[in-house]
Amino acid sequence: MSGEGLRSGQVADAAGVNIQTLRYYERRGLLAEPDRSPGGHRLYPEDAVTALRVIKAAQRLGFTLEEVAELLEAGRHRHGRRVPGLQDRAAAKLAEVDAKISDLTTIRTALAAAVEAGCDDLTVCASSPCCPIPFTDLAEENRHAGPCC
Repeated sequence: MSGEGLRSGQVADAAGVNIQTLRYYERRGLLAEPDRSPGGHRLYPEDAVTALRVIKAAQRLGFTLEEVAELLEAGRHRHGRRVPGLQDRAAAKLAEVDAKISDLTTIRTALAAAVEAGCDDLTVCASSPCCPIPFTDLAEENRHAGPCC
């Protein structure tokens, strides 16, 4: 690794991403456009590896690339003072995750009951009063949840 910078392949390998991902993040503005070598090769600073790792970690935590971009931008403009950013967004993301866990728990409970009861035909099961799948309740939950789009 020379003092000039790291080439695309070196950065991608060190961060555990492919070169297309690296270039995509660059196009999206998540990574600064790198300098070029006299031969035209991209030369990234070593902190580009850290930036890529941060982006990938934030994605694994459930943040979209748009949200990651906003978090990175907020971090760039702190200038030593607290800017609402990660704490507020992490709390909101935690609430989303908790809601998803609750939904998944409901789904798991219904599916486990269906497997236990030996349900084999959804249409027949839905019309049976002894069916363990709460079709009416699940339909009601979805109806009150509003449009999905």
